[in-house]
Amino acid sequence: MKRPSAVAIAITLALGLSSVACLNLESWMVGRTDPEVAAFLDDYSKQYVAKYTASSEAAWRAGTDVSEKHTNEQVVADLAFSEFAGAADTVTKLKAFKQRDSLSDLQRRQVEKALLKAAESPATIPDVVKARVAAEARQRATLDGFRFMMDDGKGGSSVVTPNDLDGILRSSRNLDERRRAWEASKTSGVALKKGLLELRDLRNKVARELGYSSYFALQVADYGMTVPEMMTLLDGVLADTRPAYEQLHAYARRQLAKRYGQPVPDLIPAHWLSNRWGQEWPGLVDGIDLDPLFASMKPEEIIRTAEDFYVSMGFPKLPQSFYDKSDLYALPAGSTRMKNTHASAWHIDLGEDVRSLMSVEPDFQWFTTTHHELGHIYYYIAYSRPEVPPLLREGANRAFHEGIGELISLAAAQQSYLRGRGVLKADQKIDRIQWLLNDATMSIVFLPWSAGVMSHWEHDFYELELPADQLNARWWHYVKKYQGIAPPSPRGEEFCDAATKTHINDDPAGYYDYALATLLKFQFHRTIARDLLKADYNDADYYGSVATGDFLRSILREGQTRDWRELVKEATGEEMSGKAMLEYYLPLVEWLQQDNAGTKVGF
Repeated sequence: MKRPSAVAIAITLALGLSSVACLNLESWMVGRTDPEVAAFLDDYSKQYVAKYTASSEAAWRAGTDVSEKHTNEQVVADLAFSEFAGAADTVTKLKAFKQRDSLSDLQRRQVEKALLKAAESPATIPDVVKARVAAEARQRATLDGFRFMMDDGKGGSSVVTPNDLDGILRSSRNLDERRRAWEASKTSGVALKKGLLELRDLRNKVARELGYSSYFALQVADYGMTVPEMMTLLDGVLADTRPAYEQLHAYARRQLAKRYGQPVPDLIPAHWLSNRWGQEWPGLVDGIDLDPLFASMKPEEIIRTAEDFYVSMGFPKLPQSFYDKSDLYALPAGSTRMKNTHASAWHIDLGEDVRSLMSVEPDFQWFTTTHHELGHIYYYIAYSRPEVPPLLREGANRAFHEGIGELISLAAAQQSYLRGRGVLKADQKIDRIQWLLNDATMSIVFLPWSAGVMSHWEHDFYELELPADQLNARWWHYVKKYQGIAPPSPRGEEFCDAATKTHINDDPAGYYDYALATLLKFQFHRTIARDLLKADYNDADYYGSVATGDFLRSILREGQTRDWRELVKEATGEEMSGKAMLEYYLPLVEWLQQDNAGTKVGF
């Protein structure tokens, strides 16, 4: 039984009420509503859904069919949303409502959320808001429409897609070809730098209008935290997991040097890795190339397999509109249409219209990515119910959405699940340590990138207003400090390698969401594996487990109506931390310590 608050107890004693009356009073205090606020929120929510839907539809068209027309349409829709959310009279009312004691918890949450949205586009500086919306649309168009050119090593060049570049970095053993592919992948940063600097200034002006120190601080506020609190949390996570990462880094240096016939370096050359940013290291572990297992599958089959995963746990089938309206597959060769190639999930109307933008191909990465993106879709579906107001139809915090997606990516990569789906043969065994090692190249490796490089660079970019002639130097300072990675050749300030990452441009100042999501996925996975499935923590098959589905729905259906800290503790029995993650990889770390014996560990 929940203990009554000190306020309720004080009132009880003053009035001479019994303990039962105390509990009833507590219930009344939590459940009461302010009629004036209720009427305001009802009207606000109707307009919010309409404006949000129009903006989402415009953004969808601009992302799936890049053109000047669609970019302009998005500007108009975004401006309409901004003018609504940041209207001066709305802000005045919200500020006054926030001071009232008569609000229910649900009302207070909606008022605070509406204020945060107002802070993104305050009507008191309409010219700045308008300039920001236009600048963001231009930046997205530049990003989505950028054509990569790769030097062929013979004096010529040719157009390549991001998938082409990723393919070279995954499979080529030719270091010169790898370097040319890596360098080609960074050319978009040059085109994006000027627009990013313009956006930084506009975003900071917007945030400061409502009292935030920077746009970074505004985004952190959505967690109910200050910037120092967030950076302290991230630095603690990095410190806790650094020993495990250093062991993995030492192993990777030796293996990659052997692969390419080079001396073992202190820092890993960026073009030696399979990912353009070194945020994951797929393909590092020999013998764990899972792509051939999916070669016979069609992209459509991969999506249906992911849907079946959720249905087996008691979730509904996806609405037919998902398949009718989504953009799920890579564009055919020679297509004149251009689209954003970054996988994403969309809640167009905060109701039944859910979609995904992907370029699914038959390989392991897209197999897990598809499961991940449908995790977002089912999250949308779960909290799209009358009990959750439209303003609160979001994850418990921003990390929750990614945490659920990453949890399902982890589940989709469990050997038992792959075997059950026929991807792995019944008698096909993969060494446990090698499997954990391959998995760690996605998770342990990701934290120095997300909590380290991305979050610290964006902190400096917005909070410290990093000068234009220091962007690349600061970027590579953090890449070296946290990832132990070096560029294949000098990277001067004529480049802007940070801008080559999509999120820096169109999902700014919140990449720590992904770091915290990584922690959440292991906490949730440990609870599911040990408490619900009674299975091996390192190999638990969710498929067909209705109990697991019920557990997930108990989290998803709440949206943002509950404090995220309470949800984490109720679901896992502990506060957010990296303990579950370190426990998951403990057998691997012990093995790495032995394998790295006698070699340099650390950088």
